[in-house]
Amino acid sequence: MPEPIRTIVAFVVVLGVLVFFHELGHYLAARWRGIHVERFSVGFGRAIAGWTDRRGTEWRVGWLPLGGYVKLHGQETPEDASPEVRASWRPGQTFHEKPVGDRAIVVAAGPIANFLLAALMFGGLYMTVGKPSSTTTVATVQESSAAAQAGLLPGDRILALDGQRVERFEDIQRHIQPRAGQPVTMTIEREGRERQLQAVPEPRQNGERTVGVLGVGAGAAQFVRQDPFTALWGGVTQTADITVQTLAAVWQMIAGGRGAEDLGGPLRIAQMSGQVAEMGVSALVSFMAVLSVNLALINLFPIPVLDGGHLMFYAAEAIRGRPLPPRAQEMGYRAGFALLITLFVFATWNDLSQFGLFRWAAGLFG
Repeated sequence: MPEPIRTIVAFVVVLGVLVFFHELGHYLAARWRGIHVERFSVGFGRAIAGWTDRRGTEWRVGWLPLGGYVKLHGQETPEDASPEVRASWRPGQTFHEKPVGDRAIVVAAGPIANFLLAALMFGGLYMTVGKPSSTTTVATVQESSAAAQAGLLPGDRILALDGQRVERFEDIQRHIQPRAGQPVTMTIEREGRERQLQAVPEPRQNGERTVGVLGVGAGAAQFVRQDPFTALWGGVTQTADITVQTLAAVWQMIAGGRGAEDLGGPLRIAQMSGQVAEMGVSALVSFMAVLSVNLALINLFPIPVLDGGHLMFYAAEAIRGRPLPPRAQEMGYRAGFALLITLFVFATWNDLSQFGLFRWAAGLFG
């Protein structure tokens, strides 16, 4: 398949699956709490396919695959609805008349569905393909690197750093990165015998922070198939790990410890979808699981317009005993929409910069 077509198809599949499960969470929660769902849409704009089920819910696929939505019955308040709309409401099945707890459940169910999807995807991979288990065996040593100067050789297995046992290559990275320029005692295994070496990680710039680098490459990961229970639990823990790592990265951007050039938008997701799809189904499923976690977290940010913003308003309503004034909600939604547009433009600028569009334009007109 030609690369442009593969990229488009992979992007539509990845985003479509993630959006479908997100909206499915809203839909199932609404059904559970007795709220009628008028429309379930994957994609925006004019419908290219659709049908209506026996409950009166319209299921449709929009031509613009950049999101989706669930339209809940009576989502607007009586003050905002026309007399004709109010007359068509089904008693007991409107969103606005439900208790604040039920409304919060419906809103939170979308991100929760994405977390569950990620855990199931990881668990499914661990059952079928196997869970990758990286070793601490050194595959390559860069010439003149800190590892080479310490006497580390390909084939050596790192057992401990400064007396702390390491079992995965990620453990080595976590220990070395914050110790740039500091001596580190390495306990290694070579030809069945333990030895101790001392290395001083080389300082290297990573964005706006300095990290320590040994200059070694990891060996190939081993894949071990797991039983269903262990695999599903592994999927849950992997989802939790990615959640923590993503939040830490976002905080580093906010605090200035990490550059915002890592912030990407739909263009970068499309590019990566095509690249990952070329590597096989398992790689694509893993990529989708990571994106599902990111989609859940983004929607939980306390920004009006997003699910997290709605939950913030509902929390205030639960504390006050009544909803926030309409004027305050309107201002919040306007500010949230402006922030989202700004982030979208910034992320798209990053994507175009990474693709080299601006360098090409500068060379063309310079």
